[in-house]
Amino acid sequence: MSATLRDVAAAAGVHAATASRALNPETLGMVNPATAKRVREAAERLGYVPNPIARSLKTNRTLSLGAVVPDITNPLFAPIIRGIEDVAVAAGYNVLIANTDNEPDRERDQVASLRARQVDGLILATARIEDPVISTLIADKVPIVLVNRVEPDLPIFSVAGDDASGIRQALRHLHELGHRRIAHIAGPSSTSTGVVRRRTFQLEIGELGLAAEDCPIVEAASYQIEDGAGCLRTVLDEHPGVTAVLAANDLLAIGCYEVLAERGLSCPADLSVVGFNDIPFVDKVWPPLTTVHVRHYDFGAEAARLVLEQLRDPAISPKSVLLSVSLVVRGSTAAPPDR
Repeated sequence: MSATLRDVAAAAGVHAATASRALNPETLGMVNPATAKRVREAAERLGYVPNPIARSLKTNRTLSLGAVVPDITNPLFAPIIRGIEDVAVAAGYNVLIANTDNEPDRERDQVASLRARQVDGLILATARIEDPVISTLIADKVPIVLVNRVEPDLPIFSVAGDDASGIRQALRHLHELGHRRIAHIAGPSSTSTGVVRRRTFQLEIGELGLAAEDCPIVEAASYQIEDGAGCLRTVLDEHPGVTAVLAANDLLAIGCYEVLAERGLSCPADLSVVGFNDIPFVDKVWPPLTTVHVRHYDFGAEAARLVLEQLRDPAISPKSVLLSVSLVVRGSTAAPPDR
């Protein structure tokens, strides 16, 4: 017969309630460290395994969180999920991951499925501006955190990077190298990241005294490599004087590499390329990609902490966390060919 909580408590010389608190990451802080250590050692010695079903019946919680991402194959979401899991698991929670393929109907169904499983809170990494799912969750008072976007007009917790700062840093880097004809491959206008980065690009070229006609903007249909390639073809065909491209994410930038290769052009000798996000392996492509580093692991970790805060105190006021970003200069940028 497997050991029970009462067996652990008796072996540690404490009350069963104390043993329960010592073995629950959420209440561990309520127990004297020496006592908690004694309880843990007794549990290990007896081979005690907590019963999550019994705990959920007692606390009216499932000790699980839902994480919803638009494209699980996109490398930027791996560190976000890792950050969520590290914080959640340390607090005694499991994480259920759902992929939406950035489709509204699938997102609605996946969120409904997670709610049917009675997850205690949700973390949404979706970026679509018009998202009725979010309004429904707020109305239903579901503990929720948005990742990689900020909604200043909604009473909701969120974690995002400083996209505006990232675009400014990238543009100023190119300007300091001598570039005056800089194209922007923008993200979809249906996404918050696409809108913010595009708007900042437009404002910053004005601040730098660059002519709008010399700094074209081509919008990608999605944040995928093939769309980056298609946009650069448009730039090269319609704006042959461009000497640098600032892409709204790294996958769009990698698409630019493909087009340069097919047209016999060199990066950065013929065209400098800058990405955004610093996803894994962009330092391994050739040339290594200059990009804006975004702290995606911290996105996930902070989002999980915010959900747990809401579970501990449902009356807590919503807040937005804006994390700093930094430009990482690598081999894909250099002075323009006419310098």
